[in-house]
Amino acid sequence: MNAPHTSARVHDLIGIGLGPFNLGLAALADPIDELDCLFLEGRDRFDWHPGMMLDEATLQVPFLADLVTMADPTSRFSFLNFLKQTGRIYPFYIRENFLPHRREYNQYCQWVAERLDSIRFGQHVTSVEHDGETYVVTTASGETHRTKRLVLGTGTSPRVPECAAEAVAAEGPALHSSEYLARRDELVSRRSITVVGSGQSAAEVYLDLLNAQPDHDYQLAWLTRSPRFFSMEYTKLTLELTSPEYSAYFQSLPTEKRDRLLKSQQSLYKGISGDTIDAIHEALYTRSIGAPAETTLLSNTEVRGVTRTDGGYDLALHHVEQEEDYAMETEALVLATGYRAGLPAFLEPVRDRLRLDEQGRYAASPTFSVDTADREIWVQNGEEHTHGFVAPDLGMGAYRSSVILAAILGREPYPVEKRVAFQEFGVPDRFKIQPGQTTEENR
Repeated sequence: MNAPHTSARVHDLIGIGLGPFNLGLAALADPIDELDCLFLEGRDRFDWHPGMMLDEATLQVPFLADLVTMADPTSRFSFLNFLKQTGRIYPFYIRENFLPHRREYNQYCQWVAERLDSIRFGQHVTSVEHDGETYVVTTASGETHRTKRLVLGTGTSPRVPECAAEAVAAEGPALHSSEYLARRDELVSRRSITVVGSGQSAAEVYLDLLNAQPDHDYQLAWLTRSPRFFSMEYTKLTLELTSPEYSAYFQSLPTEKRDRLLKSQQSLYKGISGDTIDAIHEALYTRSIGAPAETTLLSNTEVRGVTRTDGGYDLALHHVEQEEDYAMETEALVLATGYRAGLPAFLEPVRDRLRLDEQGRYAASPTFSVDTADREIWVQNGEEHTHGFVAPDLGMGAYRSSVILAAILGREPYPVEKRVAFQEFGVPDRFKIQPGQTTEENR
């Protein structure tokens, strides 16, 4: 049996976790000869949200929001080059739809990963330590790797409401939407299914179950705590809030104000695409021509308790606006309740080197660094509370990678845009009242 591999080589950068963001960083770092990079991923291959890889599901951003194009339109790792190399560029052109299918995007990411020598799959990181000079990264297989810098791309974990955690952990069809496709057959065999959530995943699961309902004859319900089944706001000036300058403005606000602002902005990034809402309504309307659809849609409904019964689950519900408690029974439960970021356990040995806020979250700098020295550890999609709702946005991934690479190299290998929006955020300097100056004098 071979001894675990211990490398004396010191990498310039090790990326831990390989979602789209660290994969994009790996692709953008690939042509930079002066950088020695290694990217470690615990899974055996790239696979992006396999539990929600529904046939008709598309991205909610255009194909330009691929891994590299917004940083380097000439990159060989672009989505358009993937289409060209796989013989699909003309069908995509004729289709005249800028939104790639989610399955197609996943294939594209796999195509890129196969062409990068810096990536190693099957390497689950168990600990990160610092030996006084370098970071020592250890994997479950016993391998160790040394590096000067780290980029954390471990992503987010499924969020399950505390009242439902026990039900999800036990046997039975109560699950997070991240497991949906793997357990779909189990769900549709039940006499009733309830979907909980207000975003795109909840809508896609509900639509899929609605379309399958006639073949399986179950009762179907969709509950959301939101006051309505709201669509994602996608107007042009609103999209400018995904700009570098809005992110900088957001970072300048106090922590408490940022947290409140994020909650008020949910329709900007946690809503449902208009096309999906229209498809649901059309399916309901078509179904209603013959007879009333066997389905229930309830807004303003908060799930406060989930109790296991012999036949399924009792749901303790609360109507937010009417302030009234009520109840519902269901045999199966799908929680499309989103994801949350957190510190991986493997960082515990270097926790004292991390810059954290009062709630134990990454205190990311403008360049996305999270270490006390401000030059050793960076985070991808763990900085929503500091940089705003753009953190999980695929369209800003290449920008963030460009910023991180510039911080590491001390130069911009890819131009980093400073201003892209027509509007301004905050008080413009030219309109500020200087000390001792009156409002009239400032006109």
